Amino acid sequence: MPSKRRMPQAKGIQGKKLTLILVCLALAIMIVIAFGPLKDCKFVTYDDHVYVKENYFIQSDFNWNSINWAFSFESVMRGGNWNPIIWLSLMCDYELFGLNPPGYHLVNLFFHLLNTILLFLILFKITRELWKSAFVAALFAIHPLHVESVAWIAERKDVLSTFFFMMTIGAYVFYIEHKTVVRYVATCIFFVLGLMSKTMLVSLPFVLILLDYWPLGRLQWSLPAGRTWVQIRKLLLEKIPLFTLSVFFSVIAIISQKRGGYLDLYIPLTARVSNAFRSYVIYLYKTAWPLDLAFFYPYPTILPPWQIVGSAFILIVVSFCVLWKIKKYPYLAIGWLWYLGTLMPVIGIIQIGSQAYADRYTYIPLIGIFLMFVWAISGLSIYFPYRQKILSIGGAVLLSCLAAITYIQTRYWQDALILNTHAIQITENNYTAYNMRGFFYDDLGNYRQAISNYDKSIEISPNYADAYNNRGIAYASLGNYKQVIDDFDRAIKINPHKAEAYYNRGVAYHYLGDYSQTINDFNRAIEIDPNYANAYYNRAATYNELGNQGQSIEDLKMAAKCGHRDAQNILINQGINW
Repeated sequence: MPSKRRMPQAKGIQGKKLTLILVCLALAIMIVIAFGPLKDCKFVTYDDHVYVKENYFIQSDFNWNSINWAFSFESVMRGGNWNPIIWLSLMCDYELFGLNPPGYHLVNLFFHLLNTILLFLILFKITRELWKSAFVAALFAIHPLHVESVAWIAERKDVLSTFFFMMTIGAYVFYIEHKTVVRYVATCIFFVLGLMSKTMLVSLPFVLILLDYWPLGRLQWSLPAGRTWVQIRKLLLEKIPLFTLSVFFSVIAIISQKRGGYLDLYIPLTARVSNAFRSYVIYLYKTAWPLDLAFFYPYPTILPPWQIVGSAFILIVVSFCVLWKIKKYPYLAIGWLWYLGTLMPVIGIIQIGSQAYADRYTYIPLIGIFLMFVWAISGLSIYFPYRQKILSIGGAVLLSCLAAITYIQTRYWQDALILNTHAIQITENNYTAYNMRGFFYDDLGNYRQAISNYDKSIEISPNYADAYNNRGIAYASLGNYKQVIDDFDRAIKINPHKAEAYYNRGVAYHYLGDYSQTINDFNRAIEIDPNYANAYYNRAATYNELGNQGQSIEDLKMAAKCGHRDAQNILINQGINW
């Protein structure tokens, strides 16, 4: 006959499972409400055309050629990153949704929801703190700084890499419960998939060491020094394969960014370090006061010394305090080091792109700040009367405010005009926003309004190659080919590795009847980007006009291999295989 003691235990387990399910359901509802405007969001001009709208490989059927391109280094010419898992995911999206933006946004939102639930379940498993874990996950779910990562289709990198980040941590927790080769290999596989989605995850082994200390308790400073160092050495040796992967993918990332022309080595190291100190503090400020968020923040020309010194002082003081009290309040040190460490790859010491900082970079790092906040508030509240009521009401108010701001911020991503106009209004000298707004007007056929925005972008940043290139395209639509050639010449002079500028200048020379210069420019564009489908296609047209049918067919075949649908249709009609 069963013991009476086991019945309450069984009910307790069932009750706990039900509570977990209800918390997960509540988190999902919060996300759906806060990000509700995503259903009306379109593609934006900031990289969405590079990743989806004008990417022939994404729009081609799943085949060996498109998969090979995703894993090749040639793909870094699109976005400057080697992230094959992202390309494969976008290919799947295209198969399902075509060029229907809500579908892509829905997938981003789905991964964000998965990340939130995984974060909650992992935190609960390793801390056994249900409501603290739930509140950290809730902050992660609806914080306005995360809108960019979720609402921007081209930033699939964040939500998908974080999914593998969470899966890696989950696999690692299972591994330390029962150490088997299979569980360790699973940890490594998830880590590799994450790195192939976004290389920012190189700091993950460092995160695992932090978790070893708290809350997993695998490292104890209270032991004699000799035994402590034995523990440290054991934990480091255990993670050598993971650290090796981090180093390997870091090298790949630097090579990829340099090859794609996104690695900015012209900003002095002192300026980059100064901006890094400032960025750490700005992210903290925006976490506490998440208003006036923009998709692009221009790099400052001059940083006031007081900002540099003040930021460094804040970072040093906080670091000293949390490390000083690490034994008594381990969650403060772990959360703070999580924040500092996971931001390090994108803090700007190695400058990638021209932004000073970016909201999307906080997607994983803010988990550390949320941990600090929730556990600290819970610890302090034991001294408050009516503790449960204060925490419940305060938490509800905070989450409601964040959800409302996130809802409003998501609406700015409805289209490129709203997004860029908002950025122009809340930031100073935002040359990228003017350029992107010009691109939007160009797509609408409003070329003079587009040129006006490009002019403003160039006025702010005279060495901005993209603005010259885009203005040249707009002038071409108006038939002003003298200005067209001048703008493309300037874009190429500023950035000699910009394949698009060579291609566009080649098209302009074609209209002017200078076929020799046309072919030279197409050749240069293909030399820089060997998978430039449009360059092959238009070079084929040029050779055709010159009577060189053999070379024209060869270029059509190359364009078809790169996914160019018109080239494929021409070859099919002629009965030619490629």
